[in-house]
Amino acid sequence: MNLTETITSITQEETIKSLVFHGLQSGGAFALWRKPKTQTIEFILDENQETHRIGLTLEELPAGFVVHPFADQEDKKAFFIQASQYFKFNLEEPISAEELPVWLQSSISQLDGSTEKVEKLLRVRSVGSTKTPIQGSSKESFIQLVDQGIEAISSGILEKIVPARTKVLDLPKGFDLGKTILKLIQSYPNSFVNFFHIPQVGTWMGASPEVLIETKGDFFYTMALAGTQAAQGDNPLKAAAWTQKEIEEQALVCRYIVDCFKKIRLREYEEHGPKTVLAGNLLHLRTDFKVNMKATGFPQLGSVMLDLLHPTSAVCGMPRKAAHEFLQENESFDRSFFAGFFGPVNIESETSIYVNLRTANFQENQVILFAGAGVTEDSDPEKEWEETEMKCEIIGKFIKHPSA
Repeated sequence: MNLTETITSITQEETIKSLVFHGLQSGGAFALWRKPKTQTIEFILDENQETHRIGLTLEELPAGFVVHPFADQEDKKAFFIQASQYFKFNLEEPISAEELPVWLQSSISQLDGSTEKVEKLLRVRSVGSTKTPIQGSSKESFIQLVDQGIEAISSGILEKIVPARTKVLDLPKGFDLGKTILKLIQSYPNSFVNFFHIPQVGTWMGASPEVLIETKGDFFYTMALAGTQAAQGDNPLKAAAWTQKEIEEQALVCRYIVDCFKKIRLREYEEHGPKTVLAGNLLHLRTDFKVNMKATGFPQLGSVMLDLLHPTSAVCGMPRKAAHEFLQENESFDRSFFAGFFGPVNIESETSIYVNLRTANFQENQVILFAGAGVTEDSDPEKEWEETEMKCEIIGKFIKHPSA
């Protein structure tokens, strides 16, 4: 396999559609993604149709794509899509069909522009990926969960909790997956837009704004992302006004990362922020952290920090153990891969792992949306519900209205 293979005329939408068709038709696990602030679409397929689960020593893994659920696994292993086939192309460059790999040319020929073939395969492959059907969360039940969280914080058990909810949509007849993925890519340039499928495990699509860990050459990166408000006006970044509740929520996530550095006695790091950032139609507060792994003598910092950070306080709460136990006891559904982590590993000397947010799970004839809200002592349950509605809409509007 040549990991530097690229292409430089079929349309971008047809190429994406053909890649997804190729993956679904193969019977194996595959992933397609676009990293934030890039124009490069990447695709990998694992030709071995057995499901792989691996330990998380990232530096020792072959090129591939890792997927880990929210809940810790007893054996600390994650699902892994090994790159038997790898392909990438740039959205800003013309695509010459004759320069495509033979397997992709074959898929394009079989597909012949058909949306129906992809839709049928999507529904078939999404059958049986969860043991228990997930129901949509009612407003009443979510507000009750938020109230329970506020009570636990007031009593001193927790500092912060991040309850989540679900929303169920019907998968529309004639759903065009290729067009929808392209629309997500165009609409969310600052997010990790992704689609992945692991047979009998799950089929997911999303646009995550949050890096968990990233390694490029000698450098390690992570971020603290918390606080949410709707983007408003012609210049939403300048118009943003943050409440004390949101500022404190973001500070908790920063402190959590710094505490992880202290645990491994890492003192040399750069911290930049917090600053207001745009993710779709939402604003967040973000602080970036950077470490020179060579200068600090931490060549395996990516794996070490991945283990320490997940699940972060931004998706779970603080203290982490107590927050995790609260969610396990009080949430009425299995988060599965929502608020877990995923991303490409050791592809062209880079590893980029993201928190699985702004995401949707395909279930044959339905799509399950997931969203959470950071709850502190000053939270208003009604506003937390509204926040989850906004977050669900980031992906949901493209399911309900693919041409949105």
